[in-house]
Amino acid sequence: MANMGSRKHLKRFKAPKMWPINIKEETWTTKTSAGPHALYESIPLVMVLRDILGLAANSREAKIILNNGDVLVDGIARKDHRFPVGFMDVISIPKINKYYRVLQDYKGRLVLHEIEEKDSTFKLAKVLNKTTIKGGKTQLNLQGGRNVITEDDYKTGDVLLLNIPEQTIADVIKCEEGSLGLITGGKHISEIGKISEITVTQSSKSNTALIETEEGSFLTLAKYVFVIGQDKPVISLLGDD
Repeated sequence: MANMGSRKHLKRFKAPKMWPINIKEETWTTKTSAGPHALYESIPLVMVLRDILGLAANSREAKIILNNGDVLVDGIARKDHRFPVGFMDVISIPKINKYYRVLQDYKGRLVLHEIEEKDSTFKLAKVLNKTTIKGGKTQLNLQGGRNVITEDDYKTGDVLLLNIPEQTIADVIKCEEGSLGLITGGKHISEIGKISEITVTQSSKSNTALIETEEGSFLTLAKYVFVIGQDKPVISLLGDD
């Protein structure tokens, strides 16, 4: 079997399509470390500095910047150049007064959307599932590998507004009819619309959501809907002035 990569490296032709690299330039590229995001849902921090922001000419320069503690991911200084950065993460570089939220473009590629400093103090995380733990409390398993213990009642699909770096819950956006949804998968990826109807199936088939936009309506899988507000989005998005 052909060697596709090692623990720290990955053959470029096997790299996720969302990565901003030319697969024909070299044979190998950096693989993300084990962390809050899976390999094919994230990009290594070195690529953010070198290939997207252009703050480093090469991996060596990127490592120096990171070792200085100049780059924060969700409010925490990350020094591992392979640290995985994924959807809705907040990247802060206070030394140059730059702040970004990781979003998706219409092709599903991860991109950095510049935000104001005041908006870098929180992030959004979707509730993927929940379990009851000792003491009757509820553990919420969130997108991005985070877990939050709470006594409040939240549902799968709800999106939490978390203070960072504390990861405490500041607010919740309910996944319900009337909420605004950002589509994160399928052919309507990155589109925004109002949830008109949610259909819960009693079989092995996936739940679906009917989304209304100015151009019309479409049906998508409920798991692709990431709620971002009620009357208006709580975050700035791609295309905002």
